[in-house]
Amino acid sequence: MTVSLVSTTQAAFLLNISTGRLRFLLNKGRVIGARKVKRFWQIPLNHRGMPEITPGRRGPEGSWNKLQRKAKTIVHVLRKTIDYNRDNGTSHPVVAVKVGDKKAYCHALKINGPCQIVYEPHNPNKSQAGGARLWIEVEPEHIVERKYFVNGDYGPPPEVVQQRAKTKKSKSKKKNSKKKGKNRSS
Repeated sequence: MTVSLVSTTQAAFLLNISTGRLRFLLNKGRVIGARKVKRFWQIPLNHRGMPEITPGRRGPEGSWNKLQRKAKTIVHVLRKTIDYNRDNGTSHPVVAVKVGDKKAYCHALKINGPCQIVYEPHNPNKSQAGGARLWIEVEPEHIVERKYFVNGDYGPPPEVVQQRAKTKKSKSKKKNSKKKGKNRSS
């Protein structure tokens, strides 16, 4: 029986965690069967085609992917953030990468494998790409490497922060109106 070995980037992709988090787990000895050859880690895959991680002693349960990916990776460019960066001299991430229900932002992207660009102006993708009319789809088995600027801004882009603030305000208004309605009826 041959054991498949993968690199740190490939294992992080399979587990749906960052390479930094995976390196932390490797240094703590929590990746079963992983070994370092010169400067590079070789990580074995189990019978399901996934690296195995031992659970930690404290804290919440690990949020890494335990089964093979089934969801496509959806990539879209945040046009409003590009405009914001240009107008304000900032360098917020402008690429949104969504796999299943997890969303991450980055400055650049390397897609290792085939992908397709989808344009549907009359039927925007509300479920995966947040209402985008143009997006890139990558099949689950292909690796998508996220890249960041060394001196770039991190965290969600300004348009996402503003959208979250609006949603939070509208939820609090609805909650307050429900409380007032209950007080009047009693």
